Amino acid sequence: MFKSSNKQVSLLFLFITCFFVTCLLISNIIAGKLIEVFGITLPAAVIIFPITYLFGDIITEVYGFKRARLVIWIGFLANFFMITIFFLTISLPYPDFWESQQAFVSVLGFTPRVVIASLIAYFVGEFSNSIVLSKMKILTKGRWLWTRTIGSTLVGEGIDTVLFIAIAFGDMLPFSVVSSMILAQYIWKVGYEILATPFTYMMVNWVKCKEGIDRYDIGVSYNPFGLEVKDETV
Repeated sequence: MFKSSNKQVSLLFLFITCFFVTCLLISNIIAGKLIEVFGITLPAAVIIFPITYLFGDIITEVYGFKRARLVIWIGFLANFFMITIFFLTISLPYPDFWESQQAFVSVLGFTPRVVIASLIAYFVGEFSNSIVLSKMKILTKGRWLWTRTIGSTLVGEGIDTVLFIAIAFGDMLPFSVVSSMILAQYIWKVGYEILATPFTYMMVNWVKCKEGIDRYDIGVSYNPFGLEVKDETV
């Protein structure tokens, strides 16, 4: 059951949450566009989707797993709502003079299989990332932030990439092609996180200073479906 707090949510936490969800939605909209980087074909979403993991790290590191869990669910529901509206809009009848229906479908149309793959991969990947970072923070006693951000990304992005490509394309493409897709995207996402480490350090330290919070998830339940949020200042 979800129990809300009577205490106010900070504007900074609200901003970070909105930015997280915005990056998630944009990445899903532009995923159908293919780009080529150093001869490797990738979905355009790779330029922004890893940012959701960066901000997921910041939320878990500063505010703790329970707040990260809430944000992940907000992102999941927002993504589901967006896709539902896209399906509804595309299926509505249109006038004969409207000549852009196919272009609209090409950009905003999602097959049910890709939708399922995207939602499952996001849900499992983001929660894995948050749980690993939270546990590592306790084990390292808050030291060596880079080990947590990179370590959690290795797990979360790995699970996300494998699940999405396996579910969406597993039995449609040769194993060698699927494997190369997984490897290319995984290397890109992990490399993205490593290069962004200085930015993550800067943001984490700045948010901790502004909020006066540095939460450790000692005794916290990591059940992704437990949406209880006790009285916490955020």
